[in-house]
Amino acid sequence: MVVTGFKATRARRLASAEKEANRVLAAGRVPVERGFAHLKNWRILTKLRTDPARATHHAPGKQRHRAGIG
Repeated sequence: MVVTGFKATRARRLASAEKEANRVLAAGRVPVERGFAHLKNWRILTKLRTDPARATHHAPGKQRHRAGIG
């Protein structure tokens, strides 16, 4: 089941109960979104650790410095 929040329009503002319902949904969404962010962060770090070529791709300034260009 997908539960979505209430949406205001230009013609209709949200009632206080609708605003509170949106706050409750957002509070429940925060830990889940935070977990996804952590997973994505670790995935990037894993790629950097296992493939040195990717590390230079994410840090081009260091690559130029080592080559004597920058």
